[in-house]
Amino acid sequence: MTTTVMAEKTIATSGLGHLFMTVFVFNFANFMVVPAITDVTMAALCPGEDECSLAIYLTGATQAITGMGSLVMMPLIGNFSDNYGRKVMLTLPMLLTTLPLVILAYSRERNYFFAYYALKTLTSMICEGSVLCLAHAYVADNVPLPRRASAFGILSGISSCSFVFGNLSTRFLPSTASVFQVAAAVAMVSVVYMRIFLPESSMEAAVIAASLKDETMNECLIEKTEKTCTDNRRPFRTGPSLTDSISLLRSSWTFSQAAIVAFFSSLGELGLYSALLYYLKAEFHFDKDQFADLMIINGIAGIISQMVLMPLLARIISEEKILAIGLVFNCVHIFLYSVAWSSWVIYFAATFQILAVFAGPSLRSIVSKQVGPTEQGKAQGCITGLCSFASIVSPLIFSPLTALFLSDDAPFVFPGFSLVCAAFAVMIAFIQSVMIRAPRVIPETKVDEVLVEP
Repeated sequence: MTTTVMAEKTIATSGLGHLFMTVFVFNFANFMVVPAITDVTMAALCPGEDECSLAIYLTGATQAITGMGSLVMMPLIGNFSDNYGRKVMLTLPMLLTTLPLVILAYSRERNYFFAYYALKTLTSMICEGSVLCLAHAYVADNVPLPRRASAFGILSGISSCSFVFGNLSTRFLPSTASVFQVAAAVAMVSVVYMRIFLPESSMEAAVIAASLKDETMNECLIEKTEKTCTDNRRPFRTGPSLTDSISLLRSSWTFSQAAIVAFFSSLGELGLYSALLYYLKAEFHFDKDQFADLMIINGIAGIISQMVLMPLLARIISEEKILAIGLVFNCVHIFLYSVAWSSWVIYFAATFQILAVFAGPSLRSIVSKQVGPTEQGKAQGCITGLCSFASIVSPLIFSPLTALFLSDDAPFVFPGFSLVCAAFAVMIAFIQSVMIRAPRVIPETKVDEVLVEP
């Protein structure tokens, strides 16, 4: 028995190591293109200009369409991963994400740019956020409750590491073409690595084994009483994800509060990311290299925070307090961007990421403790779906505001007004977060068993 337990722990540890490497390599490829894509977009749509409303609206439309797809797909993918396994469900989004990069690796001309954006929009409807969602579920499968907040922090720290190294690579690669070529190659490597080295998580092995015995279970239902057959066993099903999400939201007031926080914090952050690069391009004439420098500062702050500070704080401060700290500093850091009067203020504001990034991992940890071990994919998918809903709402608010206040027709001179609105959304999330109390922990109970009539 002891040997079996030790073997399971060894597999779990090895699996987390390979998961972290998979996330690092995959995110490295995707973060490489972030500093370059603004220049590519501006060159394709408004060549020779520093302000382009068309680019802002196109980015917003893509974000909204992606959000609509993700709103449907994320709970579904999370639900399927509870039944079919995290590794199986990771393969499709990682593979699809590679395809748009290949187009811009070949050419950045106008026609190829539109082909990239069309394919990127379609694939993002399935892929956006799914790798992170499944990675959180994988970690929850393999890490006990007391250490889960630290583990989520480390996962976010790995993402920050890939963010830094991806932007460093962009900073020193000789051309925009080489950026997309290297990114496409690295994205392919991440898929191959995941398929070869990443083991199935401990929870999935049991669930998949149970699903393979589906016929035996059906025979059991005929020959034995329902009580005997269903005792402590999870029936294999892929029920409606919308129903599952509603059940999750009703299962716990803490879960519902966390969902509200997730929505408003995502709304503010998406407003920031959709406006910031165009704001910096218009007001401070930032280019690819300066975007990369700013993102490197953000990434280094995130690494220090999530790899060093958060594991220490998680031992002495509750996750609810860590969440509130992260949100209030995120609000301050967005507000500083909006009122920046010089480029050095932008870089100074970026350092606030060292505390702002606390919000994501602590929120995911709170959510993971509200459901049983075989509901983790569903719970993380539900939260990711709400974040996707925020990505639908965000462009409707922030794209018009950004375009208006960066143009000559602004009702008053305040280029960063859309960023102030983003900071206000994060402030709403902060107010809600301080109302969250220590959550009830559900180590084994399943939401379906509690809320759905047999």
